[in-house]
Amino acid sequence: MRIVIAEDAVLLREGLVRLLATAGHDVVAAVADGEALLEAVRAHRPDLTIIDVRMPPTHTDEGIQAARTLRARNSSERILVLSQIVSGKAAAGLFATDAGGIGYLLKDRVGDVDDFLRALDTVVAGGEVIDPLVVRHLLRRRSRLEELTPRETDVLALMAEGRTNTAIAGALVISEAAVAKHINRIFAKLELSADDSRHKRVQAVLTYLRQ
Repeated sequence: MRIVIAEDAVLLREGLVRLLATAGHDVVAAVADGEALLEAVRAHRPDLTIIDVRMPPTHTDEGIQAARTLRARNSSERILVLSQIVSGKAAAGLFATDAGGIGYLLKDRVGDVDDFLRALDTVVAGGEVIDPLVVRHLLRRRSRLEELTPRETDVLALMAEGRTNTAIAGALVISEAAVAKHINRIFAKLELSADDSRHKRVQAVLTYLRQ
C-alpha cells in the first residue's frame, strides 16, 4: 500500500519508513507537521495516512485536527493516528462518525510489528482499530458517569444545556447551595482535578456529551 507518514520525531519517523518498506509498503512521503501532511496527501493520494497526535507548532492536537480536515475533504480517507499518551477525548473525536477506515494506537504498539501491520490492513480495508488501553480508559470514564446519582445526572444534564447554578436550582426546585454541592460531587466522581472550577465544569459537560 502507498502510505504518507506525519511524525515530527525524526527517529520514529525514519523507523516507521524502514519498517513499512521492509513489510513491502511504499512510503510516498514522510513529513513533520500538519501543513506538510495535508499537502502530501493532496499530492500523493495515499492508501493510508499515519499521523502523530502532537506535532508542531504547539505539540497539542495538530494531528487530530489534520485527521479531521482530511476526513472533511474525503470521508473515505484511511487514517491511523499514533499517540504517546492515552487520550479518550482524542479517540472519541476520531470515532464520532460511522465512516470507518480509522485507527487510534499508542506508539508503544508499533513495537509489536505483526499487530501493527495487521492494524494497517484493517484500517485500509475500512475497519476500525482502537488501542485496548484507550478502550479501558473510555470504559472507566463511562463507569464514573454511572456512579452519579439521578439528581447529580439531572444537574449535569442542565449544565450541558449551558444553565447557570441559579437556573439549575430553579429548574429542579432546590437551593443554589444544593446545586453547588451536587456539582462538587460530580467533579469528584469524574476525577476532574483542574484548579479552575470553570474548566472543571467544561470537562464535566464534555464527558457527559461524549457518552
